[in-house]
Amino acid sequence: MNQALKWKLIAGFILVFVAGGISGALLGGLYVQHLFFGFHDPEQIGARMKERLRTELNLTPEQVAKISPLIDKAAIQLREIRQETARRVHETIAETHRQMAANLTDEQRQKLQQIEERHRRLRHGHFHELPAEQPAATP
Repeated sequence: MNQALKWKLIAGFILVFVAGGISGALLGGLYVQHLFFGFHDPEQIGARMKERLRTELNLTPEQVAKISPLIDKAAIQLREIRQETARRVHETIAETHRQMAANLTDEQRQKLQQIEERHRRLRHGHFHELPAEQPAATP
């Protein structure tokens, strides 16, 4: 085997290794994203509860049909609890910012408003059920 062929084989193996690593990272990232965002999707909680109970308890289709309204009701209640909790957290943070603003300089208040705006944009993209954030009051 000549020297040029050896280098071509080495380069080919390296290329295949790198391509495998990149595709593995991309597919792994997509899978993790699916697991994380799918698991935390509040709209899917009822379906996940039904599926878990169906498989772990070996429920018949008739049993699933009978308990589905109960699970649907629980899912609605859990979504309402989550929304209420999110609203209370938002109100607490907004009130804290309003109170803090009295002790900040104009420049610090402006930075605080920028932080709030950044959080508002992030929250708006992921959690549509949260109320719109109100800017901190300036003294």
